[in-house]
Amino acid sequence: MKRKILIEKAEGQIRTFLLEDGDIAEIHCADADGDRTGTHRLGDIYIGKVKNIVPNIGAAFVEIENGISCYYDMKDVSQALFTNKIGKKPLCIGDELVVQISKEAVKTKAPTVTGNISFTGRYAVLTHGNTRIGVSSKLPKSLRDDYKKKLREYQNDSFGIIVRTNAKDASFQDVLDEIETLRSEYQHIAAIAPTRTCFSCLKSAPPSYISDLKNVYMEGMEEILIGDKELYTRIHSYFDMEMPERSGLLRLYDDAGFPLGKLYSTETALEKALREKAWLKTGGYLIIQPTEALTVIDVNSGKSIAGKGKNEEGILKINLEAAREAARQIRLRNLSGIIIIDFINMDAEENVECLMREFRTCLAKDPIQTTLVDITSLNLVEVTRKKVHKPLYEQVKKKTADQSYIQNTSSDLS
Repeated sequence: MKRKILIEKAEGQIRTFLLEDGDIAEIHCADADGDRTGTHRLGDIYIGKVKNIVPNIGAAFVEIENGISCYYDMKDVSQALFTNKIGKKPLCIGDELVVQISKEAVKTKAPTVTGNISFTGRYAVLTHGNTRIGVSSKLPKSLRDDYKKKLREYQNDSFGIIVRTNAKDASFQDVLDEIETLRSEYQHIAAIAPTRTCFSCLKSAPPSYISDLKNVYMEGMEEILIGDKELYTRIHSYFDMEMPERSGLLRLYDDAGFPLGKLYSTETALEKALREKAWLKTGGYLIIQPTEALTVIDVNSGKSIAGKGKNEEGILKINLEAAREAARQIRLRNLSGIIIIDFINMDAEENVECLMREFRTCLAKDPIQTTLVDITSLNLVEVTRKKVHKPLYEQVKKKTADQSYIQNTSSDLS
């Protein structure tokens, strides 16, 4: 698979587009002023103070700065790194401990924090609290077994190691060197934490557009085109320090007469990814509606003749295309949590099984953990996807999202 990344600055945001075989597969947006003081980013590590404990929901609220109380799951307490313990109970109001942001703030909700801090590299993740040695399930079984055997000597009671999918084409020595670097970083944080005051930031995560570059699967990557000189300089400096062997992929695109966005129609792609309706080539379409609790995707036959009447074969054709497009849209829009898909009803059991196989195969291509749970008695398909970042519609500046909705509504009415 051929991959390419486009990075541009537009409307006060830094927007990253991942292309696979020429099609935009992922879009990520971050505020251009995201480096400002006071921004709490995924991966930041703080010394927090327990503000409140709510036993009936098994949670506590930990302040990471005055007025910013974050949800903390009490299951993390057994592995907590305390910097100031004031009571004998496992967790007491006023306790100070090391926490890491595990979920970014969403709308009016403050960030979620965990005591199981982790340190992420290109090839591996070091985890405090989870002491197992794990390997990405997307690596071949023989390679997984090999890594587990070679890393057995790292088994200990303080931290664990997870080998990432990116390690597929890396040498074992490169992976080992990175693990040693992550271990040194972990030990340094653990050593300095008791000497720091409450609300200190022990580690500040890089801006999300930098993290995205570190996390993306580099196999087949042809180039990373950057449409802003300042951004190019900043990203190049990061690559020189962290991924010098990949610096040759970076390209500055500075044609003012025909900017990067026009060359690849990124604005159009973004607008389409914010619309409620996504068209299928057969003439059918998806209606994608995120809510507070879950996301609903409804499959409609639309203009397609194949889906009319009791044409089971035609309905299967539309459903199969809808399954492929739904999987693509889930990744493109970065939808997460519970996702319900209402496909067009089919009577033949073998057709339903065919649809589920195809949908499961498409979802498996997503680099973020996505699971097809089941199909209910009402023929609703349940999917869950791990939440890593905000969905796209929350990442994009409100003005852009509103304009896209107005344009979409107008085109649907015309």
